[in-house]
Amino acid sequence: MNQFKLSLTYSPWLIVVCLAVGAAYAWLLYSKTATWPKSINYALATLRFLVVSFLAFLLLGPFVRAITNTTQKPTLVLAIDNSESVKLFTPPAMLHSLLDRLDKLKASLANKDLQVTIRTLNRGAKTDNDLANINFNQSATNLDQMLAGVQEEYENRNLAGVVLLSDGIINQGKSPAFSDYNFRLFPVAVGDTIPKKDLSIPALSYNKVAYSGNRFPIVAEINNQGFSGQTATVLLRENNKILERKTVKLTNKPLSSVEFAVTAVQPGKKHYEVLLESKLGEFTKVNNLKHAYLDIVKGKLKILLAAATPHPDIKAIKSAIETNENFETELFIPGVFPLNATTKYDLVILHQLPSRLGTGNEVLTLIKQKKIPAFYIIGAQSDLAGFNRLNAGLEITRKSNQVDEVVPVFNVSFTKFKVDASAPERLSKYPPAEAPFADIKLAPNAEIILSQQIGKLKTTRPLLIAQVSGEARSATLLADGSWQWRLTEAANYEKPDVFDKIMVSTAQLLTSATDKKRLNAYPVQDEYLVHDDIRFEAETYNSIYEKIYGQKVTLRLTDEKNRNRSFSFVNGEGFSGLNIGNLPGGVYKYEASALLDNRLYRDRGEFVVQDVQLEAVSSLANLNLLHQAAQKTDSRVYYPNQIDQLEKDILKADFKNVIYSSENIQELINLKWLFFLILGLITTEWLIRKYNGAI
Repeated sequence: MNQFKLSLTYSPWLIVVCLAVGAAYAWLLYSKTATWPKSINYALATLRFLVVSFLAFLLLGPFVRAITNTTQKPTLVLAIDNSESVKLFTPPAMLHSLLDRLDKLKASLANKDLQVTIRTLNRGAKTDNDLANINFNQSATNLDQMLAGVQEEYENRNLAGVVLLSDGIINQGKSPAFSDYNFRLFPVAVGDTIPKKDLSIPALSYNKVAYSGNRFPIVAEINNQGFSGQTATVLLRENNKILERKTVKLTNKPLSSVEFAVTAVQPGKKHYEVLLESKLGEFTKVNNLKHAYLDIVKGKLKILLAAATPHPDIKAIKSAIETNENFETELFIPGVFPLNATTKYDLVILHQLPSRLGTGNEVLTLIKQKKIPAFYIIGAQSDLAGFNRLNAGLEITRKSNQVDEVVPVFNVSFTKFKVDASAPERLSKYPPAEAPFADIKLAPNAEIILSQQIGKLKTTRPLLIAQVSGEARSATLLADGSWQWRLTEAANYEKPDVFDKIMVSTAQLLTSATDKKRLNAYPVQDEYLVHDDIRFEAETYNSIYEKIYGQKVTLRLTDEKNRNRSFSFVNGEGFSGLNIGNLPGGVYKYEASALLDNRLYRDRGEFVVQDVQLEAVSSLANLNLLHQAAQKTDSRVYYPNQIDQLEKDILKADFKNVIYSSENIQELINLKWLFFLILGLITTEWLIRKYNGAI
């Protein structure tokens, strides 16, 4: 029900005064003998009385308070685990029947004043609220992400509960049993609960980076269910060619392992397959194959971490850099760790160097002499005048000794590398770090990777920049206290993936080959999963290496079986890249070509599409997880033949409508229709007087 109430800024007794003013005005104007009939005189006096009284009334500041009530029905969400494991290990007839029953449940609840919506693992996918449109094709299961997304979407709304159809098998994210949700959870269990005779390879252990000429191990974990006392044959293959064959004895223990030793020959990306030959009576063969993807490199890149004084930032940056096995770090802190000037470094990270303390100048000399790429980190002890003389891509002029408390924001226009889609959310939760309160002037060839957010204001001021198009490559981070960022992200999300990605990618950007190319084509990522959209970008340059746009680029992909596919696109300014969709797992080589100034230029490279087969690892439904998650919300697990009981329990919970009230206050003088009403009354009075011979 909507409510309206008229209120005044001043005492309501003043309304009497308004009426008196209107009456006096009308009496003074129309008390004299008029040339028209008395009835018209009374009508004119009434009109003048109404107009003057109402105008006087408006001086009292009247306002209307409108209260609007909206009734929101309770919403029940059908959260469907549409992963491949549900389809693989649930009998098709049972799954089809269950979806049909849930469809009837949806219709029945809708008739009982409950709104029912559908959500799946792929949050953005359109289901048209129809269970029949759901494809069970997701290659990974993250139930917590789906349920947390429902909670976020229905925050401050009337969410009655969530019916979760799942087999309880998760392979990404944390377990829903360890999460707290603000809604009732009604799990419906599917999948296979009876152990089957099966052989599988749950995991492969190997280093993702190996060095050419070295031997490296690939260890396959073998899971045995029901084949104790027998033997199994395991093959290592490359390009369908068998490199090695091993036989493993299966014991009463469910897990065993077999190790292959492989020699890394030529640098590049390699794809190996470990195949467990199937046995008679085995339940399924889909989990008998695992893929290993490696990057064979010539040797580790050496990175020197130099600092004016010990600082927690150094530990955070060192830990982040070392997540990439291709990097090897050394420390230099004057008086603590000596400088080895004879070592050939590929990158130097300088924390608050040059320093106001005057220490560490020898490493600056080393960088200048050997033209080593540098990554500067600005802090309280930085000598900004000395830094400005290094031509590092920006000039910093301090306004005062004050600092800005800043949070990083990733620049979506930066194309040299990309971060995960979760990066903006993760970065927004970082605690503030200190940046100089200064005027910052960017060099023309410098690019912003991170910008500064001060309080809630997102600015265009640079926080992390890179300069890679000139002779000397460099990057600069204007943040003192970034160690808190890594610590906070690890606490919130288990792993500081975004912080590590930005640090590693910046290091890779600075250590990559410095040859000048007029055509630079590259995939946005070096590694993809089979369900990822693969995106390519291309940069073209004129003869003096300025970026140019509108060039036609032809891209040819070659898979491991030497099959080719071609694409063409134009690299317009602001172009978001060529999306070539999904590709099967494997190592792909690419060659891009473009005609620039009537000369054909080419660029080559390779990338990996990983077929991780997470959904085929386990065929046994995890009912314990569903029971634990249900118990945390005072609920229980239901089975496909208990949908009627599920409906009874939902209705028994007696979820209520929620009434939301909103109040709107508006001054009467701001209502436009009142202006036209008063104008109409005055016009009517004037027309009557005019018609009867008066002005």
